[in-house]
Amino acid sequence: MRLVLRTIRKIFPFQSVTNHPSKNCLYYHIGICPCPYVNDSEELRKEYLKSINHIIDFLNGKIKKVINDLKRDRDKASNDLEFERANSIQEKIDAIIISTDPATRLFEKNIDPNLEKDKAFKSINKLLSEFRNHNIPIKDLRRIECYDISNISGQFATGSMAVFANGEKNTSLYRKFKIRFNSKPDDFAMLKEMVARRLTHKEWQIPSLIVVDGGKGQVSVIAKLLKDLKLNIPLIGLAKREEEIVTSNLNLVKISKNSPALHLLMRIRDEAHRFALSYHRKLRLKNLTL
Repeated sequence: MRLVLRTIRKIFPFQSVTNHPSKNCLYYHIGICPCPYVNDSEELRKEYLKSINHIIDFLNGKIKKVINDLKRDRDKASNDLEFERANSIQEKIDAIIISTDPATRLFEKNIDPNLEKDKAFKSINKLLSEFRNHNIPIKDLRRIECYDISNISGQFATGSMAVFANGEKNTSLYRKFKIRFNSKPDDFAMLKEMVARRLTHKEWQIPSLIVVDGGKGQVSVIAKLLKDLKLNIPLIGLAKREEEIVTSNLNLVKISKNSPALHLLMRIRDEAHRFALSYHRKLRLKNLTL
């Protein structure tokens, strides 16, 4: 039982004495005791009592109930734009799943059949939090579109649009473009052509965020296009060399390479690159067989 309580305490910190001293204890500094701060306000007191109820449910084997309760709190925090709080709650959910059975993913699926969606949710909220911390005005990430160009010296030029919906790739929404640009090779002009053609499709849902594979050059071209079309769509670039984010006003933003936020952007960028390259190879092969 002591081992179980030690594990639970890392997820839901609690006071281990009835009358806690007014000063911070050692356990507070290692993150497993809320100390006297739980009484600083009625709101904090309610949060603490909620954690105690989670512990009781956990010990009674009501793990699914605890996870579902936390998900409701997480969703509310996200809707209230409290992304750090939403991430913190998601980390508790992850910790419960791992501590319940770290050996098999099968058990994880039984406890949380929406595990992948929860991971996607965590990535989205982490990315929104990063954007807010760097004053990048993006309200939601329900639909992220990423564009990439593939060609060899301008020949068989293709473009791709990869789409992530709610943090997960949706291949049914992917689109490929055979570039019509027929002047000298110009990746910027090709990218502009593709995005301009995409934006003529009014029947397609407007993206919450446009990501281009590239740096300041690619971002500036698409930023001008959006301005000319009078479209207020958030835009960033992801530069490969340092995996830096390039904002629409050409500022560079670095976030931790271990961050789920960066991993999400890298995944959609890699998907766009893979999709463009596969179409490019298909056109080349078709030309060789003619």
